[in-house]
Amino acid sequence: MEPTTEQRLVEALDKWLKQDRASRRWKNLLYIIITLYLLVIIALTIKNARDLDKLETLAAGQPYAAVIRLNGAIMPDSEASANELMPLLREAFADKMAKAVIIEANSPGGSPVQAALIHDEILRLKKQTHKPVYVTVQDMCASGCYYVAVAADKIYANENSIVGSIGVRLDTFGFTGLMKKLGIENRSMYAGEHKAFINPFGSEDREGREYFRQHVLEKTHQNFINAVRQGRGDRLDERDPMLYTGMVWLAGEAKQKGLIDGLGDTRHVAEDLLKLKHTHVLESDKPLIQQLLEDMDSQTAFRSMLHALELK
Repeated sequence: MEPTTEQRLVEALDKWLKQDRASRRWKNLLYIIITLYLLVIIALTIKNARDLDKLETLAAGQPYAAVIRLNGAIMPDSEASANELMPLLREAFADKMAKAVIIEANSPGGSPVQAALIHDEILRLKKQTHKPVYVTVQDMCASGCYYVAVAADKIYANENSIVGSIGVRLDTFGFTGLMKKLGIENRSMYAGEHKAFINPFGSEDREGREYFRQHVLEKTHQNFINAVRQGRGDRLDERDPMLYTGMVWLAGEAKQKGLIDGLGDTRHVAEDLLKLKHTHVLESDKPLIQQLLEDMDSQTAFRSMLHALELK
């Protein structure tokens, strides 16, 4: 039986719709490929421009300040870990054209071990090369970040920067009350009277906690205080009873207490104090795809922040 005219029209329309959908899918895929290609080209162009600028400066024999960024929590396997920052520090101190090292700090702190490793490496390299080291604080330099900062010769910050937190903490919780209400029983097994002294699912071990506080937290805190005293010397106002309590201050008060030396950013330190016209940021090598993802993530976060926050 021959298909009717209406059936032919329906079949033709169905074929056309399928072809149109397929065509749109291919177009969308093509757009995505072109966008990714352009992003790669832009990233490579920016990277090559930065490298070319540095090469031109070095070729001209122009001295500069090496800038190292300490961003985020100072933890193992992070961008602010000792394993990431120490090679950059060694590179900066070893370069004869780098007349000074500036550490741009923006961190709430982190591991006291990682902070101490970075702090000690700065002191070792300073003694070896006699290069001046400055820290410029952005939003925050607290706790472990300040532990690192006191290894520098001088510290500068923005007037709204948060500085300090000379203290040590260990966070833990207790869930025994909630577990009792829910009918949950703790059946942990351990050998050693105080092995589970911070177990959040067991009863509080007051003796074990107090021992840990005295023999670990207090001693770590004292090491921190000693590093601050060694680094800041007679600039500190030791008469202030709040100085080593873990409190933080804005830059103005931090300067009064001797925690920092003044107000200023990296440009101010490089050009006005060190009299160096050029700065170069030293960064760890990353795969191109990681750089692209980080750039895209930063752009997204920045747009979200602008929508959420409006400075009047």
